[in-house]
Amino acid sequence: MAEERVIVVGAGGISNAWFGPIKQEQLNVVAVVDLRLAAAQRAIEKYELSGAVASDDLDRTLRDHQAEFVIDLTIPEAHCDVTCKALQAGFHVIGEKPMAANMEQARRMVQTAERTGKLYMVSQSRRWDSHHETIRRTVAAGRIGQLSTLNCDFFLAPHFGGFRDEMDSPLILDMAIHHFDLARMFAGRNAVSVYCDEFNPAGSWYRGNASANCIFELEGGLRFVYRGSWAAEGCHTSWNGNWRLIGDKGTLLYAQDEAPTGQVVNPAAKPGFFRETQPLEIEHTHLEHTTMHGALREMLRFLRTGEKPQTECHDNIHSLAMVFAAIESARTGQRVKIEV
Repeated sequence: MAEERVIVVGAGGISNAWFGPIKQEQLNVVAVVDLRLAAAQRAIEKYELSGAVASDDLDRTLRDHQAEFVIDLTIPEAHCDVTCKALQAGFHVIGEKPMAANMEQARRMVQTAERTGKLYMVSQSRRWDSHHETIRRTVAAGRIGQLSTLNCDFFLAPHFGGFRDEMDSPLILDMAIHHFDLARMFAGRNAVSVYCDEFNPAGSWYRGNASANCIFELEGGLRFVYRGSWAAEGCHTSWNGNWRLIGDKGTLLYAQDEAPTGQVVNPAAKPGFFRETQPLEIEHTHLEHTTMHGALREMLRFLRTGEKPQTECHDNIHSLAMVFAAIESARTGQRVKIEV
């Protein structure tokens, strides 16, 4: 068994995506905490977490148990309270996205991590994807030249039921943060402003706005254009979205979770109305551990080597700021400056 001990807070549906990697890494789960004691006990039994204690009292669990870190799998509204309590009790924390329910809470979480000297990272899980890492490296290597534009289309129609159906901005707050964060990852730039039109389309089963169109300006004058809906029946994109990245030498395409492709200008071609192109050379990356497992491995690497995770809270707050700036822009009808 690995040396690292962990306390898992939250035994809802998302926990099923975490207990597999936890078991594979042979971590020592000392406690599972949930407001519903029976849910914590079911998780312990289902995943055969021998030695783990079920609890519905977070404060007591943090006080009475020793562990290297806490995994926060609670609902977004609880992230700030759970994470700050764990940091103040002396634990490092990895938590589910979104980081917080608002920017005030997010800033408090960052400040608490600074004050306690403990690390807080967000599991922005789609960063740990072989295709996404391939895109990041291809752009960073200048294969399509100087990047100018990123476009992402996301159109699905999931009938979740539960809390998402009652959120004010279910698409932007719960899902689009993945795409906003990927834009930052691909471009290697933060967003500085946004104009967003958010609405609820005809036939939507969501109470809040399930569709949005956003235009972000990134550092250096880049543009990121996002079109999305969670109430778009038929002709679905992938969950990761369909992407077009445009540079001054060519274009990279990524759609339906297929390997990215593209075209670049042939430097040997003669000038013409349309310049002759050739296939984009892409060195495909393979990540051994992806999504939540990739995030968990990054936390373990920090514990073992001190290497800071890429989604440490000081970085991830920039992705969350894109979310709330987009929501504010939709509310006011104005372009909004993005600040952390």
